[in-house]
Amino acid sequence: MSNVLDVLEERGYLEQATHPEELRELLEKESVTFYIGFDPTADSLHVGHFVQIMVMMHMQAHGHRPIAILGGGTGMVGDPSGRSDMRNMLTLEQVHHNVESFKKQMSRFIDFGEGKAIMVDNADWLTQLNYIDFLREIGSQFSVNRMLSFECFKSRMASDNGLSFLEFNYMLMQAYDFLELYRRYNCKIEFGGNDQWSNIIAGVELIRRKERASAYGMTFKLLLKSDGTKMGKTAGGAVWLDPAKTSPYDFYQYWRNVDDPDVRNCLCLLTFLPMDEVNRLSALEGSEINHAKEVLAYEITKLVHGKEEADKAQAAAREVFAGSGISKDMPTTEFDAAVLEKGIDAATVLVETGLCPSKGEARRLIAQKGV
Repeated sequence: MSNVLDVLEERGYLEQATHPEELRELLEKESVTFYIGFDPTADSLHVGHFVQIMVMMHMQAHGHRPIAILGGGTGMVGDPSGRSDMRNMLTLEQVHHNVESFKKQMSRFIDFGEGKAIMVDNADWLTQLNYIDFLREIGSQFSVNRMLSFECFKSRMASDNGLSFLEFNYMLMQAYDFLELYRRYNCKIEFGGNDQWSNIIAGVELIRRKERASAYGMTFKLLLKSDGTKMGKTAGGAVWLDPAKTSPYDFYQYWRNVDDPDVRNCLCLLTFLPMDEVNRLSALEGSEINHAKEVLAYEITKLVHGKEEADKAQAAAREVFAGSGISKDMPTTEFDAAVLEKGIDAATVLVETGLCPSKGEARRLIAQKGV
């Protein structure tokens, strides 16, 4: 078995790891069970999640077993990491609906056949916990002083909104997830985005203290632009993996229009193109870089929406920009003729077509000459 770490390192996924030499040896000599958690904060995965899904696919291709945790339990609390204020609290019904949506999407990318991967909902154990027992068994293992030294808490403590006690419990819950998965499935590694580093360390240390066993953590790049801002945001909101929320055409167009300096990073992280081809495409300059962007857009759209939708999106884009300026495969919105004859303001059009999430956002874009 070749070491998947070499692949992840070459493609630029790796950020931080606990016990890196032990981890490399472990992945070299045996098939390892690992997990990544996905809190159901919306009814669709978005492109930020897709980096983690790509990692899971690389790991599975090298013979390791993924566990996808859908956070029906942690999603009821909300992770404070990387946020300046508390997440909107979801109802139980919303969480359940979002978990079911995640399940359908995840199955398109990961093989959950017998022995190949596992999908679980942490509500199965978190909602069954007795609070006093949890405090005695898990809370006793954590130092508040150490927790407050982590950046995810320090930044929130310094913000105007502060840190709620509800969110303060999140790290313990995520650490307990890792312990539970170790006990149930011999799960030895937790992966996550780099903003999850402190939560992952908490789980690793909990297992090593409670079970006297080896456990490991690793974080990967967040999907950022070359200027350090988050990728996957548009005027209309996030770039979703659900075609009902972001059409395959709009999805394709997002990647076709990425900035030149971001092409290589996206090719490495979000496609399975061989690195020789990635290097060739990344070296293109001037107008030729547009070919690399076309390849990038096609490959990602094919992974997420399938070859047929990728072919249609590519054909529509070429027809629009090199042909008549319109294509039957472009997203459309129909208006009653009487409404148009009477007159309709631009902000309403932007909202009705899904280009902006609200009239306030539409007016802001118009005022800033972004429309």
